[in-house]
Amino acid sequence: MHRNVRRGRIGWARTARVVVDDDRGLLLWVARDTPVAHEVTSAGLGMRAVPFAEWVTSSYRLARGRWDGPPVLKFLPTGAAHSVWWFRDGRGRFANWYVNLEEPGVRWDDGVLAGVDVVDQDLDVVVHPDRSWVWKDEEEFVERLAFPDHYWVADEAAVRAEGERVIALAEAGVFPFDGTWCDYTPPANWTVPDELPPGWDRPPAR
Repeated sequence: MHRNVRRGRIGWARTARVVVDDDRGLLLWVARDTPVAHEVTSAGLGMRAVPFAEWVTSSYRLARGRWDGPPVLKFLPTGAAHSVWWFRDGRGRFANWYVNLEEPGVRWDDGVLAGVDVVDQDLDVVVHPDRSWVWKDEEEFVERLAFPDHYWVADEAAVRAEGERVIALAEAGVFPFDGTWCDYTPPANWTVPDELPPGWDRPPAR
């Protein structure tokens, strides 16, 4: 389970397959239609559908669903405050890298189910195949920073500095922006679970 935690609550959870797990980091595969869950208000609205001032005063529940986008690879470098995702187009071809700025993942293992919990810091970077890039979700990031008693990001400068560090890697075309895994194809016998596995909503490890 790849999960995002917001102030001790699960913000979203996605079922994933482990592709690689070594000293360099953890590489996950999220297939199309894989079972997922995400936090919504009692009215069923996601966090992006309401002003943050309203979100922080709402009651919440976890709504189950399916990953409705193209399949995606997610690489969580060991100890790093970001992950890198390989997005694909509707035909399954590599489209772009997506740098998700986040607190380093904390792993858990309950025997029959394992996972990694991160804290998504909202500000992101989209890196195009030619290594040009653009910040993403800056307006949301700034809006939420105005609510320090409720927001899970405490150090704006640290988040931006991590983004700039990864941007430098992208501009230089070094790993993981060197073409590695851009043409990855999962094993043909990997199936998609019918539903979220028991224990997917266990208390956060963070």
